Amino acid sequence: MSYPVVHFEILGKNGKALQEYYANLFGWKINADNPMEYGLVAAGPGGIGGGISSSENATGTCIYVAVPDLQAALDKAVALGGKVVHPIEEIPGMVTFAQIQDPQGNVIGLVKDSM
Repeated sequence: MSYPVVHFEILGKNGKALQEYYANLFGWKINADNPMEYGLVAAGPGGIGGGISSSENATGTCIYVAVPDLQAALDKAVALGGKVVHPIEEIPGMVTFAQIQDPQGNVIGLVKDSM
């Protein structure tokens, strides 16, 4: 069974500036009209959607993989030498997610597959 990449995230100190940068660079339509000012990027043909936002703690990019059982995926990641960097969290009406760090330091997001 293959788990698909379903979302990307780009974080930086100034989310609004990043949103403007990527909108201008790629012509992305970014909607940040929400309380967190999280800039949602719609999926284009053949692509996946994502988000661009501010973060005080992290900068960089992260991909999110859909899994049927978040806790099982976290347990397996740890058993394989990774670690949990963000425990399971639900943002009501939006997503339930967690993040892991692989043994070489890459942070990958996991989202609860709704299917």
